[in-house]
Amino acid sequence: MKQVTASGQTVEDAVQSALKQLNTSADQVNVEIIDEGKKGILGLFGSKPAIVKVSIAENIVARAEKYLKSITSQLGVEISVETTTNSNEITFELSGEKIAILIGKRGQTLNAIQYLVHLFLNKSSDQYYTVIVDAEGYRKRRVETLTQLAHRLADKSVRTRREVSLEPMPSYERKVIHTTLQNNSKIKTYSHGNEPNRHVVIKPS
Repeated sequence: MKQVTASGQTVEDAVQSALKQLNTSADQVNVEIIDEGKKGILGLFGSKPAIVKVSIAENIVARAEKYLKSITSQLGVEISVETTTNSNEITFELSGEKIAILIGKRGQTLNAIQYLVHLFLNKSSDQYYTVIVDAEGYRKRRVETLTQLAHRLADKSVRTRREVSLEPMPSYERKVIHTTLQNNSKIKTYSHGNEPNRHVVIKPS
């Protein structure tokens, strides 16, 4: 972590001196006041300079990216990460030679990684973030698969006049099913069960 110790007549002067040396702004640093200084008599006799230690704050998103890479490294997969931030939503797009290992069966491994990064990021930040961890476009392909599945099982429910239960899914995948079928007047959908076994049920209207 890059840091400098600087002094000045006041704490503010010392901080400004440090910012100039680091070539950065106040919102990008952490400030530790070592000595608040002393003005002295008439501002001259017995005066002591203020001393501060200023270090560049590590970006929380960069920390999350490092954490993500440490997880995948423990799984034996070296990756490249492309990070996109849109307000409070952060997407980490992974790429690499063994990417299928990180996706896992029906995205279960990828979902677990996403959950861990979500916990890490929000535990380390005052702001709440929505985290999406994707791997070479898997999420988009998964949405297409879920959409087709929703229509197929809705048709089955109408045809058989029976409820159809889907496999357990994370909340955002259940949302895809609900959203896909929300305008189908022939059926209704609801979620049933407790995490991690919560699943969507499709039933005839």
